[in-house]
Order: sequence, then C-alpha cells, then structure tokens
Amino acid sequence: MKKKNLVKGVLLAVILLAVVLLPLLAGCEGSAADGEGFYGTGWALLPPVVAIALALITKEVYSSLFVGILMGGLLYSGYGFEGTVLHVFQGGIVSVLSSESNIGILVFLVILGAMVALMNKAGGSAAFGRWAAQHIKTRVGAQLATVALGVLIFIDDYFNCLTVGSVMRPVTDKHKVSRAKLAYLIDATAAPVCIIAPISSWAAAVSSYVEDVNGLEIFIKAIPFNFYAILTIVMMIGMAVMKLEFGSMAHFERDAEEKGDLWGGKNPYAGESGEGDNEKGIVLDLVLPVAVLIFSCVIGMIYSGGFFEGTSFVDSFSGADVSVGLMLGSVFALAFTILYYCLRGTMTFRETMDCIPEGFRAMVPAILILTFAWSLNTMTGSLGAKEFVAGMVKSSAGAFQAFLPAVVFLIGCFLAFATGTSWGTFGILIPITLSVFPLTDPLGVVCVSACMAGAVCGDHCSPISDTTIMASAGAQCDHVDHVSTQLPYAITAAAVSFVAYIIAGFVPNALIALPVAILLMVATLFGIRMVSAKKA
Repeated sequence: MKKKNLVKGVLLAVILLAVVLLPLLAGCEGSAADGEGFYGTGWALLPPVVAIALALITKEVYSSLFVGILMGGLLYSGYGFEGTVLHVFQGGIVSVLSSESNIGILVFLVILGAMVALMNKAGGSAAFGRWAAQHIKTRVGAQLATVALGVLIFIDDYFNCLTVGSVMRPVTDKHKVSRAKLAYLIDATAAPVCIIAPISSWAAAVSSYVEDVNGLEIFIKAIPFNFYAILTIVMMIGMAVMKLEFGSMAHFERDAEEKGDLWGGKNPYAGESGEGDNEKGIVLDLVLPVAVLIFSCVIGMIYSGGFFEGTSFVDSFSGADVSVGLMLGSVFALAFTILYYCLRGTMTFRETMDCIPEGFRAMVPAILILTFAWSLNTMTGSLGAKEFVAGMVKSSAGAFQAFLPAVVFLIGCFLAFATGTSWGTFGILIPITLSVFPLTDPLGVVCVSACMAGAVCGDHCSPISDTTIMASAGAQCDHVDHVSTQLPYAITAAAVSFVAYIIAGFVPNALIALPVAILLMVATLFGIRMVSAKKA
C-alpha cells in the first residue's frame, strides 16, 4: 500500500511539474503587469484549473489552492522569483485580507460561528431537534424542510448557507441525512434561490451591470428563463420525494442511513461542541436569535444603501453594501443573543464569552479556504481572464444566433467554475451579451438570463467558490466531499438547462420553454431512477 501511494505521489509530482513548466514553452515574453506575456491569453485560466484538479485528485483543498495561487504568481511575473513572491503575498493574500468587503464577510462568519456555539451551549439546537423529531417524522420531511427554509431565506447566499446549516443540522442528523446531502441542499438553495429573488443582494448586483435601462425590471423579465436555478429546485424536491440518490452521494446516504455515519468516515469538525446538554433550552432559544439575525441583517443592508437618509426601500436594497449590512446586523444579533440568554438564566455571562472563541475556531477552516479562494481569483483577474473571455464571446457571437443562449450558458459555467465567482462572471458576460443583442430583441433577455444561469451553475460546481465553501461550513461537512458529491447533481441540472436554452433560442417564449424544461427535468429523474433500479 505504501509503495502504491509512493508511486501515485511521484506521478502527481511529475504531472504538476510538467504543468508548471508547460507555459514556458509558449514563448510569451514580458510580465503580465505590463499587459504583456501571459496577460489576456488562455493561460490566465490555468491557475484555477490546476487548483481544482489538485483538490479533486488529492482530496486536500488548502495545498491545492495555494499551488494554484503560486501558479498565478509565476505566470504574472514571467517566472521571476521576486515578482512571484511579491504577487502571491502582497498582490494576493494580503490584498484580499485588506479589502473592507472581504473583512466584513469574515467578521460575519466569526460572529455567526459564535452565535451557533451560543445556541448549542444554551440547548436551543437540542430543543429544536426534539421539537423537529415530533413534527418531522421522515427523512423526506427533513430534506423538504431544509429546502423550504433555504427558499425562505432568499436575501443573500452567504447568510442563507450558514443560517440554514445551523438551524437544520439537528433535524437532518436525527433522520440520518448525511452531511454531504445537507451541504448540497444548502448550496442548491443559496445562489439558485437568490438569483430568482427580485429582493436580494444578487438582484442588486445583476441590475448594476445593465446600463441605460431599469436593471431590476430586466432581472424580473429574465427570471422565467433562468432554467438552471428553477430546475435545481425542481430536482431537489423531485429527488427527495422519489428517494433518489446517484453518484457518490448514494454511498454517503447509504452509510448515513444504514450505519449512522453522517460524514462518510471523515469529520473535519470533530471535537467541536455538539448540540449541548442544557435541559433549560427551549425552541425559542434557537428561533428567536435566528429571527433577530434575519431582521437585523435586513435593516443593516438597507441602512448601508441609504434607506434612513430618504432612499426608497427598493433602491436602498439594490444599492446596499452586503458585507457591511451582514456585519452590522450580525453584531446587533450577537449582542441580543448574549443578553437574552443571560436574562433567561440559560447561561452565565462567563459562559457566553467562552462561546465566542469557540465559534471562531469552528469557522477557521472556512476562513482559510475563503482567503485562498479570494487570492486565487485575484491571480486570475491580474492575468486578464476577463479580456480573454470577452474576446472569445465576441468573436463567436454572430455565427449562430439561435444557439447563442446555450453558448453563453456554457461560457458562464466554465468561467464561474474556473474563477469561483458568479458576480465577476455577470460583470464580464452581461455587457458583452447586450452589445450583441439589444434588450428590444427577444433573445436579449434570454441571453442575459443564460449569463446568470451559467454563472450560478459554475459557482455551484466550483470547489473554490465562496458559496460552495460556506455551504460546507454551514453543514459542517468535509469540503472536498461536498464538491465531489454535488458535482453529478449540478451537471445533471446543467445538461437539462443547456437543452432548454437551445429550445429558448428558437422559441424565446417563457410560457413554452419553461414548462418544457421542467418536463425534461422530471423525465431525466425518472430515467435515472430506472437506470439505478436496473443496476441495483
């Protein structure tokens, strides 16, 4: 066994060395800092491709992301030692940790971790689990309840991932739903729900990329054509009702149901506090802090958008700074939670303070992965990936107009998967698409929707996506397990969406294209069940 592992290690090292040295053969001279060398070429997408491939092969995400960052530094500096080191640390890791927006998200993560620790210690999570055991009787009910809560929290994907995870973990654990399946349900009701919710941080981001017209109006018109988001929700509900699992997820679910192994043998959060054994805990000890958190985060978001200075609710929400809103809202929610538990006599003030560093420790894996993922995205941006993709789309746009929605969807998938950002993908593709098809053309709205759907799909699949990372943290699931089990499901929904965009390219009518897409999704699920039954 040791010899086999040694051979695999040597082979992986040789392949990695070949990939690192391969760009040298391209003969690109100069530094990307000057717009020369590898800038604006296909090599700009190599760092995320290397990181993703290594993560899936080695099942180790930290070193894989760092190797991707290092690859970006080498390409940016033209393989210069000093330039590589400075760009990796100053231009990458230090710069993303100096960003006000990123720091706000990290503060929100830490505070939410502290609130989860408080709710566990106070017995609120255990009380909710006991209540759920009386009212949610089956595994199907536990999964549908998770989907329903994910759909209800449509304001922001970060907030969705961590809130749904902390609330539903006790429920799904009692019904032996694997953490990998919980992570998928959380991830699939985060970005896919936000991208079809007119009042969300995602609607605000998309609207900002549509110039000279009402961006929110275009966003609403594009909702019925957002096939990937809608079909993902249909797929989740269909699989839960049909009790259908396939791919590697089937193995995790079988182990959870038959052996009680929720983590598939690998629990990165082992040693963290569980639900707690405080018998004073009641359901309100979990529900009230979560409700205050939701309310205060909404207030924080509209405050950051200028609502209290006379701006309308819609405009303040669309102009909100999400990181500021979530940070301020979570601070007030944490203060309320501490005060509430102390007044109720559930915990002493000393015990509440002990939960804060405990919650911080629980979020360290997510914070580390997020930092590396943001740094990798910075590397990709500094190499001119946007310019490369923009040129590729424009050069092929006029050749086959009816197929353009499907092509835009695929490009959006690939770009978001490689960069780990859907918002960045919106910023690249939507202006390019609108320069080809004006919004007066029926295909204009379809293509805008294809941009959004492709970006969400790629973001959903990518192991370096912040939403995917937070879904793993929310479910307290191993990150690589989450990515590998989710991928077959996301690809299935993407394949059906691709066919639906081909149909919409020829018939740009939502009343026809959307029902056909849903029927195709349902038929696909029945087909998978038939194939799975034959194999069984």
